[in-house]
Amino acid sequence: MEGRLPIRRFVQNNLVLMTILLLVLVTVLAEPKFLTVGNLGNIMNQFGPLSFVSLGMTIAIIGGFIDLSVAGIVSLSAVFTLSMIDVLGQGGALVCGLCAGAVMGLINAYVIISCGALTQAKALFITYGLSAAYSAIALLYTDGATQHMSYLTRPVTLFKAIGSGKIGFIPVSFVLFLLVMGLLHLFLTRMQTGREICLTGANMTAASLAGIPVKRRVMQIFVLSGMLSALGAIVLFSRITTASPLLGADYETNAILAVVVGGTSLAGGRGSVVRTMLGVMLVTLLSNCMNLLGISTYLQAVCKGLVLILAIWLDRRRVK
Repeated sequence: MEGRLPIRRFVQNNLVLMTILLLVLVTVLAEPKFLTVGNLGNIMNQFGPLSFVSLGMTIAIIGGFIDLSVAGIVSLSAVFTLSMIDVLGQGGALVCGLCAGAVMGLINAYVIISCGALTQAKALFITYGLSAAYSAIALLYTDGATQHMSYLTRPVTLFKAIGSGKIGFIPVSFVLFLLVMGLLHLFLTRMQTGREICLTGANMTAASLAGIPVKRRVMQIFVLSGMLSALGAIVLFSRITTASPLLGADYETNAILAVVVGGTSLAGGRGSVVRTMLGVMLVTLLSNCMNLLGISTYLQAVCKGLVLILAIWLDRRRVK
């Protein structure tokens, strides 16, 4: 009986990993094509855009907020960055796209702080409204048209490398994700600013009384979230070679699903970007497996909703 306790504890602490292994096993038995090099490469390609948006969402949720503006930021950053390639070249467009995401994150923080909406519930509605605003600006900016990389006159080799380049059979975007995830992990666990963001998310009042500049940390939270969402947008349009003003639709839902499934607490103050990787992996594998098995997109949406509800229920149990 005592021998079973460590196993049971390991399973309870690694439910996401166990679910991933079970999902892979079931899919391999039902569809052997799952383990082909081509499909594994396809999974890692799909991993890219959502992973960066999810990293930004992880920072926001650890900091005590939920950033619903990521959908609008992805859309506007994508069309803006692509349109700047002919104007500024590849390097300039890339920097402008990341700066655009940072500026939108800064606007989020400024509006939240100005309104005194320093709670998750209040900030939720503000970021939702700002997401709609960013999506509307993207529509106005492009006149509702989809932009194509093939129409550009200047080289796009950098973006092609980001979107479809590979190191061996591993996509460049996946390697970039691992690098960014590692830096963020060090930021949250080793740097004072990162630790203060965690403390702010755990208890904003206590953090303020302890001398932590709460408003500055809120700005840093949303700037990071905005920049990472913009990076996800760049990876996405680089892979599909088009940028639509509605490109970011549903990314906020999938990002929240990946973060919560990964074990980051919705209560704030506790979480890990490394575990978010497992959450993104589960969400991506779930979609890939259901596509291979021929499950309809409507039923896929139902399954993702049920997984999100289950993840929130488990999160509340962990908090209690």
